[in-house]
Amino acid sequence: MIRQHIYFSGRVQAVGFRFRAQMNATQLGLTGWVRNLFDGRVEAEVQGTPEQINRFIYKMKNEQWIDITDMEVKDIPVEKGERRFDVTY
Repeated sequence: MIRQHIYFSGRVQAVGFRFRAQMNATQLGLTGWVRNLFDGRVEAEVQGTPEQINRFIYKMKNEQWIDITDMEVKDIPVEKGERRFDVTY
């Protein structure tokens, strides 16, 4: 089990990114959260196996309307007891 903090850049706001992130994460059994930033990026924390997280990123990169041009990824400590993936504001 790992947790990654990710900043997504590109055409990632006003394209359903957060909704699709929550849907994909939930389908893959991931926990964490996602939110828009004022600078146009989207920030997320995603927790699961490395394979689940890689699949999540692959799915997000291949979503219609979304165009991820850059990602900043950092491993962070696992959050014990987290149960779901949320959209935060």
